[in-house]
Amino acid sequence: MTSLKPEQVQACLQALPALPAVVAELLASFDNDEVDIAALTRRIACDQALAARLLRVANSSFYGLQTRVSTINEALVVLGFRAVRSMVIAMGISGVFRAEKCPGFEVRSHIRHGIGVGLAARALAQETRHNPEIAFTGGILHDIGKLVLASCFAAQYSQALAYREQHDCLLVVAERDVLGMDHAEVGGLLADAWHFPPALRAALAEHHAPAAATADSPADLIHIADAIAHGLGLAESAGEGVMPVDQTAWQRLGVDAEKIARVLPQVADGMDEACVAFSV
Repeated sequence: MTSLKPEQVQACLQALPALPAVVAELLASFDNDEVDIAALTRRIACDQALAARLLRVANSSFYGLQTRVSTINEALVVLGFRAVRSMVIAMGISGVFRAEKCPGFEVRSHIRHGIGVGLAARALAQETRHNPEIAFTGGILHDIGKLVLASCFAAQYSQALAYREQHDCLLVVAERDVLGMDHAEVGGLLADAWHFPPALRAALAEHHAPAAATADSPADLIHIADAIAHGLGLAESAGEGVMPVDQTAWQRLGVDAEKIARVLPQVADGMDEACVAFSV
C-alpha cells in the first residue's frame, strides 16, 4: 500500500495544464455581483473548442430548444448566463485530465455518475429552493478528485480500485485504506489550487462529510444527489455501491419521501439526453 501526502497532490496539481483562461474567469464570476457578461461572452467565443462544444450542448435535446442557436450570444439569451457558465466550467475543467491510463478506472462510468449527480442535485435544489446552477455544476464536478488521482497517481489509484473489488467496500473507504486520503480531500486541494468559489469547493471537498459543512453549503445537496445517483445505478458500473445517507444532511436539507419521489423521474428521464450532450 502506498500512502499519499497532501504535498504530493499539490505538486501534481501545479504540473497540470493551466485551466482555459475563460474558465478561470467564469469561476471567479461566482463571487462577483457585477459580472461583465458581454466581455465573458467574447472570451468564450475566442476559445473555439469550448465555443463549439457549448453550441453542441445548447442545441442538444437535453435543453429542448425550439430554435437552433448558432452563436454564443444566442445561447446566452435563450439559456441564460448561469446555465452557460455551468456548461463551460464543467466542460473546461474535465478536459484537463487524462484518466484513461489508470487500470481499473472507468472513464465512461465516472462521466455518467457525475452527470447523474448534477441532474439530481439540480432537481433537489429546485425542490428545496437552492441555487440550481451551482447544484448542477457542483454535481458534475463533485468527484473530480478521482480524476486527479487516476491521472496523476495511476499506479497507486489502481491499487485502491482493486482493493474495493477485493473487499467489496465503497471506493471512498478503499481510498482511505490504501492511499491515506480520499478523492474528496483531493478535490478540496484542487479547489484551493484553482481558486474555486466556496460553494463549489464545498461540493468537491465535503460531499462525503456534509455534517461537518456549514448549513448554507451545497454539500448537503450533493451528498443526497450522490446517494440518489448511486441508488439508481446511473454509472452502469458493476462495482457501484449504494452509499449510506448522512441524517444531518437529510434533515438540514428538509427532504422527504414525497420530494425524492418527484426528483427521481426527472433524473431518470434526463439522463440519456444529458450524457449525449455532455459527451466529449
